[in-house]
Amino acid sequence: MSSTSLSEKLPLQFSHLKFQLTKRNFWLLLLSDLVLIITSYNISYYIRFIDTEPLLYRYAHLNIQPLIIMIKLFTFYSFGMYRGMWRYTSYTDLINIFKGTCVASIVIVSAVTYLYTFQGFSRSVFIIDALITFLLISGNRVSIRFGYQKLEKNRSVRRNQYTGLKKKLLLVGAGSAAEKILRELKENHSLPYTAVGLVDDDQNKIATRVHGIAVVGLIDELPEHALRLQAQEVLITIASATGPQMQHIVDICQQTQLPYKTIPGIGQLINGNISLKNIREISYADLLGRKEVHLDSAMIGSYLENKVVLITGAGGSIGSELCRQVLAFSPRLLILLDAGEENLYSIHMELLHEYHFSRLVPILGKVQNQGLLNKVFRQYRPSVVFHAAAYKHVPLVENNPWEAVENNVLAAQHLIEISLVHLVERFVLVSTDKAVRPTNVMGASKRLTEMLMQAYATPLCSLAEDEETNNEEPAPCTVFMAVRFGNVLGSSGSVIPLFQRQIERGGPITVTHPDINRFFMSIEEAAQLILQAGAMGQGGEIFLLKMGEPIKIADMARELIKLSGRIPEREIEIKYTGLREGEKLYEELITEGEGIVETGHEKIMVLRSNQKDYLHLFQGLERLIEKAGACDSRGIKEVMQEIVPEYTPDYATAGILQ
Repeated sequence: MSSTSLSEKLPLQFSHLKFQLTKRNFWLLLLSDLVLIITSYNISYYIRFIDTEPLLYRYAHLNIQPLIIMIKLFTFYSFGMYRGMWRYTSYTDLINIFKGTCVASIVIVSAVTYLYTFQGFSRSVFIIDALITFLLISGNRVSIRFGYQKLEKNRSVRRNQYTGLKKKLLLVGAGSAAEKILRELKENHSLPYTAVGLVDDDQNKIATRVHGIAVVGLIDELPEHALRLQAQEVLITIASATGPQMQHIVDICQQTQLPYKTIPGIGQLINGNISLKNIREISYADLLGRKEVHLDSAMIGSYLENKVVLITGAGGSIGSELCRQVLAFSPRLLILLDAGEENLYSIHMELLHEYHFSRLVPILGKVQNQGLLNKVFRQYRPSVVFHAAAYKHVPLVENNPWEAVENNVLAAQHLIEISLVHLVERFVLVSTDKAVRPTNVMGASKRLTEMLMQAYATPLCSLAEDEETNNEEPAPCTVFMAVRFGNVLGSSGSVIPLFQRQIERGGPITVTHPDINRFFMSIEEAAQLILQAGAMGQGGEIFLLKMGEPIKIADMARELIKLSGRIPEREIEIKYTGLREGEKLYEELITEGEGIVETGHEKIMVLRSNQKDYLHLFQGLERLIEKAGACDSRGIKEVMQEIVPEYTPDYATAGILQ
């Protein structure tokens, strides 16, 4: 085995050497190292014998130099010191030079001991030589880097004379994120910014420097320092800022009357890299300031890594973010199922070209297409299913209730049954807080899907457990669960895009009621917690994501107006239009009869339902399908109320078809 691998590696080494020999930079670097090696040894000899020089040592010193040169150059090449691009010399390269120098010195001392038994040589010369060699070689590499940086800076200055001056950037926050931004500015002179200072809340950082840029004062003094330093833009570099902290910083930034941007929060940076490429405008999600989600990556990886994963509604808000988050756990194959051509194409291209993940199967079709689903499951054998496809727009679904039955209820039932037949390992249903004491068809349809999930999960998993006690091998059983949460910021049905368009047109912003409130979280947080909950399920649970405190929609509208640089009520009017069909003033996360149980995760709880009347559920479902086929709005609501007693239908909304 080892001889085969060696025979494979040797031709590669020789081909690499042959290629190196054709490069001018290789010979220039080799020549400079040759001069430095000779210089180092002669300086070492001179330092040792500065007062006296025995004749024996002089001859030995001259004779040994060719051997020293050959050993050092060969060792340096073996350590890859002629392969890198030295304009990008890093700490790792310096460590490599140190290792190469140490190994070369050990080999030289061993060779001198073997050939000459150290007669006529001074041991201290070799010690001094090792130190000076490291300093000269590493100094040469570092000077190459700084030389290229200086050259690039001069070119950048000349370019800026024609393309306009760089913007003067004042950074808010002097932590690790600011350090990365300043390092990028220092290394990449083509960027259109130059940093003029930093402000921070930590008094101990004032008058210190980060990459040569001074921390000039406190955040509260931002307007004063922005004026003094003639800053042209402000960048908030506090990735872990809470909602109140971000609100305070934004208020101060607005006082400067300068453009201001921010870096994404840690939860939005899937790979954790912070760069000027990621900076963006402040969004309402920044002001919401949800805490960073801490995931048990090993637990999630145990059910996603190297597995075939199917995501329905893959082009939607939650579905597409689930796709992005799942990639971090290296699935063997990711199946994207969506009924919308444009959405499916968009997420497919994004994952392919931006995330460089090619193990994708985009399927254009509806979940309720049983023939299509059967073929997909037979061919690709998904192990994990995330069901995110559903109609979620309350007024539209209220006026077209038959579509809620078809697209939300029946589609979920078909997917559950096919998952059981094909022995899917885990099935995660994405639900909503509107399923709690629903007052609209959409919420009632999602509550029905939760009940269906529990109906299929409970008896089958109990049977599997009984079989397991009688057999040595455990019976296969699909683990079903649902994840229930409130509104997500920036989703396709969110009010924020509507408010932003209304602000751009000069108002008014339309809010249905002064006291209406909703739970909110970011799309990234929701997707991360869905993955975490998917690892916790044992069968039939409804997981509840902790949403924090509800937010008044009117307050949200005011904050969005402020973010646009305008004054609420004075420059942009807020107009109240009245509650829409099926809408209620506030949402809940728990329905009557459900008990909350804490989980091992700070942001996830589990609800266990007492519902056991599955016969009543399936009988009602048959009548519901009949009413939906006839497009009977009132009949659909009546049957839904029979199945979901806590549902309060709005019979005043008769639907668009009479």
